[in-house]
Amino acid sequence: MPRTPHRTARRPLRKALVALFAALAPLLAATFLTAPAASAAPPPEPPSLAQAAPDAGAARDAKAEAAPRAALTQITGFGQNPSNLQMYLYVPNNVARKPAVVVAVHYCTGSGPAMYSGTEYASLADRYGFIVVYPSVTRSSKCFDVASPQALRRGGGSDPVGIKSMVDWTVRTYNADTSRIFATGISSGAMMTNVLLGVYPDVFAAGAAFAGVPFACFATTNGSEWNSECAGGRIIRSPQAWGDLVRGAYPGYNGPRPRMQLWHGTQDDVLRYPNFGEEIKQWTNVRGVGQTPSSTDSPQNGWTRTRYGGTGDRAPVEGISMQGVGHNVYAWGMGQRVLTFFGITGQ
Repeated sequence: MPRTPHRTARRPLRKALVALFAALAPLLAATFLTAPAASAAPPPEPPSLAQAAPDAGAARDAKAEAAPRAALTQITGFGQNPSNLQMYLYVPNNVARKPAVVVAVHYCTGSGPAMYSGTEYASLADRYGFIVVYPSVTRSSKCFDVASPQALRRGGGSDPVGIKSMVDWTVRTYNADTSRIFATGISSGAMMTNVLLGVYPDVFAAGAAFAGVPFACFATTNGSEWNSECAGGRIIRSPQAWGDLVRGAYPGYNGPRPRMQLWHGTQDDVLRYPNFGEEIKQWTNVRGVGQTPSSTDSPQNGWTRTRYGGTGDRAPVEGISMQGVGHNVYAWGMGQRVLTFFGITGQ
């Protein structure tokens, strides 16, 4: 008895819905028949080369991320190593057949593994196929020797000899391109970058130093690792005098000299800002180019970039001054600019 009213009530409703659908069917059919076909839409414009480049890079990055990341490896027995440095190596899974080599040199209190995890060079190696060498100090200060007479002459001993052995081992083992060996570093590593390019101009094609000092500015003869006069920016020399210090590290060498990229913050309170100008004086003299910039621009807000002896991405000397920035000048993303200066990116 309770269900009979519901059944009788549904019949009129069903009839009404059937009638409504019959009325709408012709309108729906007309809509689908008159809609434009998908192929009638205009094709998108082909991207320009400038637009296509980031897409290609994104595809490479996606491919690198999809593959398992290679591991940072410690290498022992790599060759002559008078100061007992440790060698860490990153070889990407897609390493090039004749790869470039980047030596990434850590700051005081740092280490090779800290430089590996704190900079983007390993992920950039995944993208571009180069090898990264991470030297690591074992002495208590965890600072590189950029002050002793042994460090400041070719074959004199100390840290530069050990780092050169790391490079030689990598070249032999991976058939690396000896024309594309580079060095970059932060603070103590930036000072070592200056030293490496001065002592081994026949090994390194270019360097990038973040918050460093000129070659031999930190020189001491009393065994101290620290030079307050240099750190304070109080050692001022002529371009010729600075250049002579570099040339004196490898007497008789007349071959090509490395290019140099220099970064410094105007508020650096550890290695004072005047060192930036002294580095520019030194490396422009070493490269035999004028002290007047060939070009000046601002690639980012607060940055002033000056190029000497050329105006392109691979000028002989490039300086980037960062207004209001302190000693911690390195930031994620700068590694890509370093590689562009080195010429590894191919751009």
